Amino acid sequence: MRARAGTPRWLLPAALLLLALCLVASASAETLREKLDATQSKLDDVRAGQGSLAATIAEQNRAIDSMLGEVSRLRREQQALEAELAEKQAELDDATAELEAEKRRLERIRKRLQRALAVLRERLVAIYETGSPDVVNVLLESETWSQASVRAEYLSRVQDYDDAVAGRVKGLRDEAKATVARMAELRRRLKGARDEIAAKESEAAEASAEAAARFAELKAAQARRQQQLDRLQSRESALSDNLASISEQLAGSGAPAPSGTPAPLTPGQTAKFISPSQASVPSAAPAPVKAAIEAANSIATAPYLWGGGHGSFSSPGYDCSGAVSFALNGGGFLSSPLDSTGLETWGAPGPGRWITVYANAGHAWVLIAGLAFDTSGGAGPRWHPSPVYTSAGFILRHPPGY
Repeated sequence: MRARAGTPRWLLPAALLLLALCLVASASAETLREKLDATQSKLDDVRAGQGSLAATIAEQNRAIDSMLGEVSRLRREQQALEAELAEKQAELDDATAELEAEKRRLERIRKRLQRALAVLRERLVAIYETGSPDVVNVLLESETWSQASVRAEYLSRVQDYDDAVAGRVKGLRDEAKATVARMAELRRRLKGARDEIAAKESEAAEASAEAAARFAELKAAQARRQQQLDRLQSRESALSDNLASISEQLAGSGAPAPSGTPAPLTPGQTAKFISPSQASVPSAAPAPVKAAIEAANSIATAPYLWGGGHGSFSSPGYDCSGAVSFALNGGGFLSSPLDSTGLETWGAPGPGRWITVYANAGHAWVLIAGLAFDTSGGAGPRWHPSPVYTSAGFILRHPPGY
């Protein structure tokens, strides 16, 4: 049968080619969908099988937090023992200086006593050789009353001098005895101080060794947890990347890509910077967010303390993850503290509308109602009118729904 008159000869082959291309494209799309479904199934299987691994990591987080708190406590005890040791050493130094001063004082007293004894010996020899003057004989031998008065005055002065020499000798002996007694007490104090220093040095050495051992255990536990985290994330990441690539191929170049960025807060929903130790609580914020801000305010004057806020939320100071954990606990988002690595897998991935935690293996900070709360750039956990860091190098997490 011939083609209808007026119909171009190339039309039929072109139609057949177009049909073939459509069939190929349909088959290709079907293949991509099959790959997408298969990859999604694998990803679902991986995520379903992560429950036990996630439970292991959660248990490791609790153990690491406990060790962080214990190491922090041991370090504070070590510092307290070292301070006591320095105090005892100062007491020992003071007692030693005082003993040396008493030794010099005793030496001066002994020299004065020797001189006084020499004078006393001379007077005793003189009295022995000449006899003790008799006042009655002196008066009888005097030719005039004036002469008798002068001689009596002289005898009185001689007697006073002899009494003074004897009194001086006695006083110096008493003073020497008192100095010797004080020196004995100082030596007793020195021995006690040396014994206490030896005991404190032993305690400080034991505390230091215990802290070092627990810190080594902490680092080993963190390394084991990191291996688990890598296992948890690597397979899922590879499958997610593959899934995204297939989805892009299916959607084509004109398909819109979801941003996943939360809606921005309005002015009435953002916290305001009042001072490093205080942020305003926005009236339009949800109650848990308000509570988190109030919790952060309550520790925004605390000093930085390594390991502070771990093992227990109550602490004399806080480190970066301890401060973030305290604020999250105040809002009811966290029941026990996490270190910065633990915060990498806490909550839901990505930024939150109200709260975003920024975490990596070395640091963590949090953005609450648009205001940064961080231990960097200050003496401890403080509010910052603008973040100290960008998001680069951090894993972003948020409380689900916030």
